[in-house]
Amino acid sequence: MQENYELIVIGSGPGGYVAAIKAAKLGKRTAIIEKRDIGGTCLNRGCIPTKTLIHTTHYLQKAKVMEQAGISFTDIKLDYDKLGQRKDEVVSKIRVGIEGLLKANGVTIYQGSAKIVDNNRICVKTEDGETEIKTENILIATGSIPAMPNIEGLGLNNVVTSDDLLTGEIKQFKKLLIIGGGVIGLEFASIYNDMGCEVEIIEAMDRILPNMDQEISRSIAMGFRRKGITIHTKAKVDKIIEGGSFGLICEYTEKDTRKTVDAQGVLVSVGRRPNIEGLFDENIRPKMDGYHIKVDDDFRTSIPTIYAIGDVIPGRQLAHLASAQGIVAVERIYDKSPSIDLDVIPSCIYIDPEVASVGLDEKEAINLGYQVKVGKYPMLGNSKTLLSMGERGFIKLVCDETDGRLLGAELLCERATDIIGELAMAISKKFTYKDIATIIRPHPTYEEGITEAAQDIEKEAIHMMPKNVLLK
Repeated sequence: MQENYELIVIGSGPGGYVAAIKAAKLGKRTAIIEKRDIGGTCLNRGCIPTKTLIHTTHYLQKAKVMEQAGISFTDIKLDYDKLGQRKDEVVSKIRVGIEGLLKANGVTIYQGSAKIVDNNRICVKTEDGETEIKTENILIATGSIPAMPNIEGLGLNNVVTSDDLLTGEIKQFKKLLIIGGGVIGLEFASIYNDMGCEVEIIEAMDRILPNMDQEISRSIAMGFRRKGITIHTKAKVDKIIEGGSFGLICEYTEKDTRKTVDAQGVLVSVGRRPNIEGLFDENIRPKMDGYHIKVDDDFRTSIPTIYAIGDVIPGRQLAHLASAQGIVAVERIYDKSPSIDLDVIPSCIYIDPEVASVGLDEKEAINLGYQVKVGKYPMLGNSKTLLSMGERGFIKLVCDETDGRLLGAELLCERATDIIGELAMAISKKFTYKDIATIIRPHPTYEEGITEAAQDIEKEAIHMMPKNVLLK
């Protein structure tokens, strides 16, 4: 007997499983299809294992500065087996939790690869054969896979993607070359630098993180170089060959000059592309926007019963955005008003210090025609930063000069990824910098920097030296 559902979700990542649970809570008969492990890329080969490694290896860097606080270590060892075991244990616990949530909410789980046969039918292929299931609506949430550029030598041993580094045992390198200075590349640069590996980055654009605020990019580059990470910009990789002192040689062009660099491992980290290969039968295919599935404001594709969210559609590739889109898509499928503001999307980078941003940066706001006011607080004046032996950083707020409304924020500081939510809410609720400054924030905390940055817009910050004042 053929099974019938009101909604089938393809993909169990942060967009898919959240959407399935949301639909189930609305009383809809729901199923989810996953060809690999429940949790998708984010849980199994992305966000969670990466951040687990960052959190753990960061202790190695902290240990080096703890002597300043009176704590000395004589023999610090890195156990790669235990490091990998902890990564896998964290992932496993979260996966079990997600599976439990799906089952508790009555969501049927199909383990296998999905092919959309027509508007309302999906064929699920497993090791035991094929099963056809029917549904009123389909939601595609299959995520993305690493993009591979056209570079000779990508098939060589120890030329890897982020998926490779996060699957199985921790790969050890004496020297790692990273192609791509985006978020993924920088997070792996931080991990391997903390583990004592020599790291070099090759970025094609004129700076790392080319899509972020220029001051953030410049500050991170300075911090990386202080830690011994080499960065090449305006550089294009030509090919990778075997040889050299570490086993691999990368030939690249930097500012019109041909160069080479040796490495034991090469991480290809130039972005990700939609994971939709084999998803559609030859008789059915929605309209595309380049490599992505084209959708309307309700996440509906050109096929009325098929919807799509997350990395398969145009836009930013963020786990929390996919989750939000999943909830809103389900709400729109069933004619409910969206419960989430999708216009305010925080971005985070989990390096040291952390980076977080939301809304417009100063340049973007000006390009859109805003007259802006900017407040900025250097975090080396923050008590929590000093007592925690934190690094140089700042909190910057960009506001509309006309009404004082917060337009955007950039944070480079400890716990930036935990703080940014407050500023996202402020933008969503159209708070002004004066509203932000009225909040009493506990002392000592990193959040106090928000108050100072808001007060700096009118040059009223208490814990900042007045500008143009010389101390005698």
